[in-house]
Amino acid sequence: MGIVAAIFVPICAAIAIIVWNYFRLQRHRADAVAMASYRKLAEEAVASMTDLRSEMAKLAEHVSAVEQLMRDVG
Repeated sequence: MGIVAAIFVPICAAIAIIVWNYFRLQRHRADAVAMASYRKLAEEAVASMTDLRSEMAKLAEHVSAVEQLMRDVG
């Protein structure tokens, strides 16, 4: 009985460790996919903000021109 336990317990422990590491690996893979999605979203947000900044600069120029025109008229 002792010999069977000496063989069976380490095999069960090894299987448990392998299964635990497999699920841990799957969790890390899922986290990596999520982080890639967040990274892509952040890059898109930065690009959008850059476009918005350039549009706001153009708008500021137009407002400035209109203000100058109003000063010249009034």
